[in-house]
Amino acid sequence: MKAKRIFSFFFSFLFILALAQNKKDSIPSTWKYEPNFLVGFDVLNAGLSVFSDRKLIQGFVSSKIKDNFYAIADAGFESNIYQKNGYDATASGPFMRLGTLYMLAHDPENELNGFYVGGKVAGSFYSQEYKAVPIRGFGDSDVSTAFPSSTQSSYWIEGAVGGRVQLFESPLYIEVTVQPKYLVFSTTQEEIKPMIVPGFGKSSAKFNIGFSWNIAYSF
Repeated sequence: MKAKRIFSFFFSFLFILALAQNKKDSIPSTWKYEPNFLVGFDVLNAGLSVFSDRKLIQGFVSSKIKDNFYAIADAGFESNIYQKNGYDATASGPFMRLGTLYMLAHDPENELNGFYVGGKVAGSFYSQEYKAVPIRGFGDSDVSTAFPSSTQSSYWIEGAVGGRVQLFESPLYIEVTVQPKYLVFSTTQEEIKPMIVPGFGKSSAKFNIGFSWNIAYSF
């Protein structure tokens, strides 16, 4: 009796799905993707790289998908050093982010002008080297050890909150974005958590916040 009920439920479920699919197919689709791209470069962090140990170059490409939704891909390269609490570490490598943005409010005359929120998944594949890692020595003395360069990877999720405005009547735009980030997973060397993750920042904590100030060009 129990098996009969299970089969009845299963086939009823399939029947409902079939009806829903037929109904969906009977509704004509009016959406069609039209190629459009906004390409941007982060001038803020590139400029700060001249005056700090953190060298960060990054840019993005976004495209409107439908209504107020945009697909976005970021890519970049970062190198940095970490010298704190007895650690002396370096890391460098590329990173990439993929996600979507939603325009909360935009200019009726120009839909690219406005405020947006979004989310992304990100990953980085980088080279790191520990020149000094603190360890407990004989008699509780503080000593350090070094580890050779190794290749590691890290993955995180991040949000995006920002705004964009057209620069006069040109195809150029100014865009400012705040990026709260949460580190989900990292490979480790000798079970030592990474001190720096390119694209994420210094990762002594799993939570971080990034900023970008972009100049973008609309195609």
